[in-house]
Amino acid sequence: MTTEPTPSVPSESPVPSESSVPSVSEVEAHLRRIGAERPVRADAPALRALHLRHLLTVPFENLSIHLGEDIVLDERALLGKVVGARRGGFCYEVNTAFAVLLRGLGYRVSLLQARVFGDEGRPGIPYDHMALLVETAEGERRLADVGFGDHSTFPLDFDERGDQRDPGGVFRIVEAPEGDLDVLRDGKPQYRVERRPRELADFTAGAWYHRTSPDSHFPRSLVCSLLTEEGRITLSGRKLITRTRGERGERILGSEEEARSAYRDLFGIALDVLPVVRGGISDSNPQ
Repeated sequence: MTTEPTPSVPSESPVPSESSVPSVSEVEAHLRRIGAERPVRADAPALRALHLRHLLTVPFENLSIHLGEDIVLDERALLGKVVGARRGGFCYEVNTAFAVLLRGLGYRVSLLQARVFGDEGRPGIPYDHMALLVETAEGERRLADVGFGDHSTFPLDFDERGDQRDPGGVFRIVEAPEGDLDVLRDGKPQYRVERRPRELADFTAGAWYHRTSPDSHFPRSLVCSLLTEEGRITLSGRKLITRTRGERGERILGSEEEARSAYRDLFGIALDVLPVVRGGISDSNPQ
């Protein structure tokens, strides 16, 4: 089935390069990976369904950092990891893979850089996070984000400034200084996103920082987290945290084999060697 052509692109949504549009077979492989049907039209309802399927099947995880695996911000390499190896990743990885899929289905997609708000209420470094501006066939704009861990279940209306109710909470996009936008969840700022489209290579420094800096929580902790139909499951080291219909459960996995089984059975990740945080594990918040 083919997708209907999209309308002309507004000035802040650049036309993707030819190399960023996957082949039909690559799109079909990605759809199989997330258990989704190819949409008839690149519209908002189809985007909602794809967003949900991605969150239910592709984990938010930082295992590569602790397995000694290189993280290359290259579309082919990231598709090989997420689709071919059936892994997940952090924001730069899974949102890039999702962007490539959406382009292959006829959506217009821009990469946006964002700065995550810390506990002290200040935004972090530039290129701290990647989010996606997606334009549908009808010209509607959505803020999609499958790489922020525990966040919105569905894309947010990029141009709406009122409350947006979602299974993940009540979200609001508000104007911020210098033309940026703040994304709030239940009244608390999550990240400040810039409207200017960026290229994948622009995020290299941010990805390097989160792989190597002691000021980033990623090198200091393990996280593998996945949305479920009834809540969320998170494995942080040997601690398995489940949230089911609002009820939180927690238990410590007693052996390496039990941990490997959890990665395989709960997240679809087969590991010969378990990731280890050098110097100890601190619990990680899945975002």
